[in-house]
Amino acid sequence: MTGERVGDLLRAAATEERTGWSAGERRISYAEMDQRSDRIATGLLRLGVRHGDRIALNDFTTPGWLAVYFGAAKIGAVVVGLSVRYRDSEIAHILGDSGARSVFTVPSAGDVDFLGILARARGALPQLREVVSIGTGGDRTLADLEAVPPDAARLAAAGALVAPDDPVMIIYTSGTTGRPKGATLTHRGQLAAATAQARHMRLGPGDVLPITVPLNHVSGITCCVLAALTARARTVLLPAFSPSAALELLKTSGLTVWVGVPTMHTLLLETPGIDTADTSGVRLVVTGGANAEPALLRRLTRAFPNATVMNLYGLSETSGAVVMTPWDSDPESTVRSIGRPLPGVQAKIVNTDGSDADPGTTGELLVRTPSVMAGYHGLTAETARTVSGDGWLHTGDMARIDDGLLTLRGRRQEMFVQGGFNVYPIEVENVLAAHPEVVMAAGIGVPDPVLGEIGRYYAVLVPGARTTPQDLKDHCAASIADYKVPKQIVIRTDLPLTPAGKVQKDRLRTEGAR
Repeated sequence: MTGERVGDLLRAAATEERTGWSAGERRISYAEMDQRSDRIATGLLRLGVRHGDRIALNDFTTPGWLAVYFGAAKIGAVVVGLSVRYRDSEIAHILGDSGARSVFTVPSAGDVDFLGILARARGALPQLREVVSIGTGGDRTLADLEAVPPDAARLAAAGALVAPDDPVMIIYTSGTTGRPKGATLTHRGQLAAATAQARHMRLGPGDVLPITVPLNHVSGITCCVLAALTARARTVLLPAFSPSAALELLKTSGLTVWVGVPTMHTLLLETPGIDTADTSGVRLVVTGGANAEPALLRRLTRAFPNATVMNLYGLSETSGAVVMTPWDSDPESTVRSIGRPLPGVQAKIVNTDGSDADPGTTGELLVRTPSVMAGYHGLTAETARTVSGDGWLHTGDMARIDDGLLTLRGRRQEMFVQGGFNVYPIEVENVLAAHPEVVMAAGIGVPDPVLGEIGRYYAVLVPGARTTPQDLKDHCAASIADYKVPKQIVIRTDLPLTPAGKVQKDRLRTEGAR
């Protein structure tokens, strides 16, 4: 059972004298992380945590988060990802839905008292046995668990029960269109996704990449932490993203790879000082997690002149990346397409009746790969609707395949019908984002008594911009068919985002319905 378990990957790396992570001025070796996670694993066993038990984890992007994750993986416990951006109802839902028996949390973040939130929630969560503070307070602290030496015999006995197809993590989907569901990821699945991505990116021991995305999402834990670990690359931990902190990483950390989601790239490129930053050492820029507008990809190419710019497409349900831009992609293909399936990934497009779509036509994207989730936690019927008996995952994304290259058309549930014509907001969003004074754009369909539905688009402009909604409509009319031109445009100072940096379109729909 060795070789396809997360704990084995860390133990193998620990035999090498190499730094695995940087956090501020601190360097952390693979051996140090291995030893620390052994102490935490022993502490978990002494708490009574057993194979298959769920423990929730609420922390910033820190070495402590990683140590708890690796410690749990070594004994077959399952980490349930929380976010420091979650609040009472979200935390209560995830803890109740997952059946977590323990929760590890920072005591507070800003003016949010997480220990207080958990104290209020415990009455409705009878399965929650202990709150472990990553700091002070709680029933006990993470430092308490680490205070005792590792018990090699108990660790070996617990580790012997862990199989590659056992769950290692439950990641709750970001909820851009509804209530989050817990995607159950396995050891084998996370490592398969991480390995395929690392090989495609040609990661090696000389690479240094940042972790600017949350660890409770596959973009952080699989696409960054585990992909780097499989290649023995070093990762630089940024506790929480801010454009100024990201720029400082670029200036001081010797990065060879820059990774982020479109929102983060956009904010970085708007940060004073980016134009004079030395980015010549960056060989690869990866953007994933949401659609990257062509205008953004072109800006990244200019900002990182020595780098290849790649798209990355993946889902919580696929444990990580399944599609990436080929190395030999020409600029036009890169801005048009998200790329080709990674080795070991099959992809196809199907019609609404489930039949295979004709080449070059739009339909739902299905993928089949060893990294597909084991299922949604506790949701048998929903799992069966999402993953077919022969392993095909319904992504919910509309796409087309041309000469092996995949082009996204938007989420299936985001498409709306305006006057009998299908409209995919992603296409219009890309046009809006190409306007020089638009920083970010998002569109939804809203009811209309005449046309059935019409497009309402929200745009965030650069500071000081004087562009009007009519200016943006005229801009769109010059590039796309008349039925796609937005009927409504709302100028905003910001857009609601998920912790992973995606626009929360369900929030926009709720606001629009008021």
